[in-house]
Amino acid sequence: MMLAGIPVRDQDVLELAGNLRDAGFDDVAERLEDAYAETKVLALTIADREATLRTLDDPPQGVAELRGVLVREHEWRAREGL
Repeated sequence: MMLAGIPVRDQDVLELAGNLRDAGFDDVAERLEDAYAETKVLALTIADREATLRTLDDPPQGVAELRGVLVREHEWRAREGL
């Protein structure tokens, strides 16, 4: 599956969904769980991206690149006042 333009293995998507659920972001976790097996590209809202970023303080290797992309996007939005 592609998240934020980054390929993420199914196993890592499920682990990320579990981390999101543990952090209280059940709606984002559910979207990932529902989509991981059938969806090739999942569009994440800004709220989804922020929730995901909050759960990736110490990311597993499979989603480290995703965290980097989300950090850069967040910094750009903050710099641009969005």
